[in-house]
Amino acid sequence: MRTLGYAVLSLLSREDLSGYDLKRWMERPLGYFWSAKHSQIYPELARLEDEGFVTHRVVEQQGKPDKKVFAITAEGREALKAWVTEPPVGRAPRDELILKAYSMWLAEPGAAAVLFEEQGRLHEEQLRHYKATEAWMEENWGGSPEKMDFDDFASYAALRRGIGYERDYAEWCRWVAAGLKERLSG
Repeated sequence: MRTLGYAVLSLLSREDLSGYDLKRWMERPLGYFWSAKHSQIYPELARLEDEGFVTHRVVEQQGKPDKKVFAITAEGREALKAWVTEPPVGRAPRDELILKAYSMWLAEPGAAAVLFEEQGRLHEEQLRHYKATEAWMEENWGGSPEKMDFDDFASYAALRRGIGYERDYAEWCRWVAAGLKERLSG
């Protein structure tokens, strides 16, 4: 099974969802560590259903087309349970901004500084959103990680990694922009 399949099963293990709802959940809360497009989600749902890991039911809607709501099967839950404790498959790092940083010596330093300042602002904005989510979780889920239910703690742990990522990335962008500005004034 592909990792996307496990991401879908992870969401369905918490609640039944339509394809649209899966896409929305992949934007938040999973967006800080996993994302997928509609064009990826629906074929993956079909594969998971063919393999017996999910099933669906049709829900009628007033004034809208009927929708399929997917649920994880016992077989899907067992596959997810086994996968959770396996070491992750190595992944090739792919980050366009880091690739641009590697080649920025070809660019005009002022234009490159603007790019990195803007990217830093975007990461700071995401960091603020994650920090607000963290505060909400702590307030509504027991006050501290030690008091959270296990499934809430799992969500909180993933969010904490997202917070660290955004914090580090924003700091790196500020550092690059400052280094570029020094070259302009020097």
